[in-house]
Amino acid sequence: MVETFEIIIRTLIAFVLLICIAHFLGKQTISQMTYHDFIASITIGSIAANLTFNTSIRFSHYIIVLILFSMIIFLATLVSLKSRNARALLSGEPTVVIQDGKILEKNMKKLKFTMDSLNQALRGKDIFDIDEVEYAIVEADGHLSVLKKPPYRNLTQKDLGIFTPTQSAFPIELIMDGQIIEKNFTQNHLTKSWLFTELGQRGLTLADVSYFVRGTNGQLYFDLYKDKITSPIDIES
Repeated sequence: MVETFEIIIRTLIAFVLLICIAHFLGKQTISQMTYHDFIASITIGSIAANLTFNTSIRFSHYIIVLILFSMIIFLATLVSLKSRNARALLSGEPTVVIQDGKILEKNMKKLKFTMDSLNQALRGKDIFDIDEVEYAIVEADGHLSVLKKPPYRNLTQKDLGIFTPTQSAFPIELIMDGQIIEKNFTQNHLTKSWLFTELGQRGLTLADVSYFVRGTNGQLYFDLYKDKITSPIDIES
């Protein structure tokens, strides 16, 4: 019973420590799986797992190792930011696999990247014909970036001579799960009276609204708890 209780406590502490480490390392480190990030994730995961289950080793030793290894990762990230050579060593470099529409077999071989893998990555970019590709680059985190040949690129408003002088604003969430997001009202200089006026014009009360957002062009979107859909699609049985 005592050992079970200890495992529960260790599990909770391991979870809290991993959350703290993730915040400490930052979003970029945890979102891009480069070489040293890959090693770090495996090692920290192993340490956390042992912290949870291996009660034969002192708890304090796990904490020391976990903190020490997290500091090593953080220092490696700082060094990568300061030095391009260190960044290439620790995180790897982008590698061109298609240039001027030609597949670079030597670079593919160096990356251990097969044609099947290349085709799969291209299909993930909605490209089913290699002939459409001008450049393709395998980034340091393993993702494929593609530049299509001019005839296959999407048209933009600039290409068509259409110009929109007004800037789009960032969408502002004002109600979520039926709760008013006070911070967003304050930061954007909005008032509750404005909110209740908008609700009243639509014959709604606060209790009716599940989600409310002011969109990029100032448009207001309300999602209600009662959607009044008589034949909903894809109901689980």
